[in-house]
Amino acid sequence: MLIKTYLWQIIFYEERNFMGRSWECSSDCSDMSSYMSRCHSCRVESGCWMVYDRANYMGNQYFLRKGEYGDHMSMWGFNNWIRSCRMIPRYSGSYRMRAYERENYMGQMMEMSDDCDSFMDRYQWSHGCMSCHVMDGHWLMYEHPNYMGRMWYFGPGHYRNFRSMWGMSNMRFMSMRRIMDSWY
Repeated sequence: MLIKTYLWQIIFYEERNFMGRSWECSSDCSDMSSYMSRCHSCRVESGCWMVYDRANYMGNQYFLRKGEYGDHMSMWGFNNWIRSCRMIPRYSGSYRMRAYERENYMGQMMEMSDDCDSFMDRYQWSHGCMSCHVMDGHWLMYEHPNYMGRMWYFGPGHYRNFRSMWGMSNMRFMSMRRIMDSWY
């Protein structure tokens, strides 16, 4: 039996446009400060990644796939530099998520297996999605319809209360999409 292995690699640079010192990473890193003092640009050689503007996978986050990101601060509106990163495992199975209208799995529930560009339009959820259970796959959720605004990564697991997870009041999501195998 042949087992495929994938090597994820991302290169971080201290300055914009791939200048200054660099650091290559091929695994999750909760705090990049021991490797470099700041990071203003990066190059994704392989795999898909989430990068965060705070240590320990906190703060604003952004999804990256293979390509060059010469000035992430102006592209994404980060107020700070990249401080932690997480690999997103490759996944090619089915996608299943139970999305709930309210926190703690309350309110209307919808089992989903595809992208949703607007919870409001599809399900008439004026408050969007406020808790979820990801059974299969990897997902991105967005604060506005049509995959706009800030985004968050969700892997398999239980997410009972978005507000308590990220410490933000009125935390809800208005659209979501699957991270597809073809994105790698």
